[in-house]
Amino acid sequence: MENPPDQTESKQILQPRRRRRANGGILTMPFIIANEAFEKVASYGLLQNMILYLMSDYRLGLVKGQTVLFMWVAATNFMPLVGAFLSDSYLGRFLTIAIASLSGFLGMVILWLTAMLPQVKPSPCVAAAGTNCSSASSSQLALLYSAFALISIGSGGIRPCSLAFGADQLDNKDNPKNERVLESFFGWYYASSSVAVLIAFTVIVYIQDHLGWRIGFGIPAILMLFAGFLFVVASPLYVKRNVAKSLLTGLAQVAVASYVNRKLSLPDHDSNDYYHRFKDSELKAPSDKLRFLNKACVIRNREEDIGSDGFALNPWRLCTTDQVEELKALVKVIPIWSTGIMMSINVSQNSFQLLQAKSMDRHLSSGSSFQIPAGSFGMFTIIALIAWVVLYDRAILPLASKIRGRPVRVNVKIRMGLGLFISFLAMAISATVENYRRKSAISQGLANNAIATVNISAMWLVPQYVLHGLAEALTGIGQTEFFYTEFPKSMSSIAASLFGLGMAVANILASMILNVVKNSSKKGNVSWIEDNINKGHYDYYYWVLAILSFVNVIYYVVCSWSYGPTVDQVRNDKVNGVREEEEEEEDEVKLNK
Repeated sequence: MENPPDQTESKQILQPRRRRRANGGILTMPFIIANEAFEKVASYGLLQNMILYLMSDYRLGLVKGQTVLFMWVAATNFMPLVGAFLSDSYLGRFLTIAIASLSGFLGMVILWLTAMLPQVKPSPCVAAAGTNCSSASSSQLALLYSAFALISIGSGGIRPCSLAFGADQLDNKDNPKNERVLESFFGWYYASSSVAVLIAFTVIVYIQDHLGWRIGFGIPAILMLFAGFLFVVASPLYVKRNVAKSLLTGLAQVAVASYVNRKLSLPDHDSNDYYHRFKDSELKAPSDKLRFLNKACVIRNREEDIGSDGFALNPWRLCTTDQVEELKALVKVIPIWSTGIMMSINVSQNSFQLLQAKSMDRHLSSGSSFQIPAGSFGMFTIIALIAWVVLYDRAILPLASKIRGRPVRVNVKIRMGLGLFISFLAMAISATVENYRRKSAISQGLANNAIATVNISAMWLVPQYVLHGLAEALTGIGQTEFFYTEFPKSMSSIAASLFGLGMAVANILASMILNVVKNSSKKGNVSWIEDNINKGHYDYYYWVLAILSFVNVIYYVVCSWSYGPTVDQVRNDKVNGVREEEEEEEDEVKLNK
């Protein structure tokens, strides 16, 4: 008689468990991580050799082709802000990723069609035969640019949402091991992203070099289709959170409200009741910094401004103290954020490095038949970045802690500054190596032959790639950590997207610098930037970037000093025992008295 109740009870217990397991959990991770990884393989794989495709098939000059790529990368890095806004405010993360996957796939299909259909690009032409080779028409370029735009939209929807959407599946506050589960997911997420970029720099580039553009563009399109299909087919398994008010909207409301209320007089510092805040807010009044923004949260008439639920009736005229402080935190970090732009400009010079590598001997050894594809040298940057992260976390810090006898961490501002200085060294070495390569090409009688291979090993390029990787590991990761520690938790999404925004600005500025150097350095019909790199002076161009990088280091020192102590710095002082030593000294003084 006791068995039926036990069976019924066990079924009732198991059924809720099945229901919870069906929504979210570790089962959804392969679909989410695969979507992000395939998108990175496809997009990064297309970018590496793209300058060669634009110059050979579309007959765009080096400067115009590189300008197009700068704008494409800038759009790709800017679109995640738009994607995050749409996801948080209207579409939700699942729908945003699904639409973005479709957009990325369509863009790659259009790009693949440009390689498959002869009529959508200029007809083949040999300039040496004395004929006038026609350039790409407006309609042909419009089709090409539409492909780039759709790919950027796809990246803009996938990259800012995948990490957060994956965390949504695993975030279970009732699980005592919740933080460890999330930490493991973040580790696997970034590991898969790094592996995806390495595959793009090696396998996809190798296919393009040896099998041509048709297959080289077709495979990324197939991968993108596979990524979108995997993600959508697992739809019933996901936890899909409802959309909420976007933080970007809140920041915009503070800016608008402070302008609308610009004629208001600020109340006395002790008059906390005149500032709008929620009951559970720890901020009774805004800080004294950037006081003009405080007018956004000044209550003019409590009955007319605030509803019965405690919310402002018009959030574009009255904001909370928390919103005001969030915008202040963003404004405060802008100077230090701007210092990372120069490093991103240096990293974005991959098209010029590609032409350098293509003109050099890329065999691993004198007797080897295998040569590294010119577009694959970027893998040394990724390898250096990953190697530094592992060494810093697993070797350098433990060793320093063992020597000092207490836990040691390097202040984030020191790491960012060191990365910017290494970025300067990378450009100085780039200029030196290019000077040597160019002189070797001229001495070998190849001044007028940009296609010929100079008798100099392309391994000379490896140090600059490694230094770029170290710079990005120190400054790029350091900036992201800096934003996370300095911002309130409510601004985590902004912290995650600021570095990408800096890269977008960097590509726009890089395009401007390139065109200024091209036009100002012209003597006769020859300038420092030429399609024939043996005729141009890329080394002078690199020295311009090196000088700007050195000035940027000085600018960073000033910004870092004026910012003052950071949350990270205070925490490190405690970890390193500085505050403990100071407290012990104070106790000794008191005892002596």
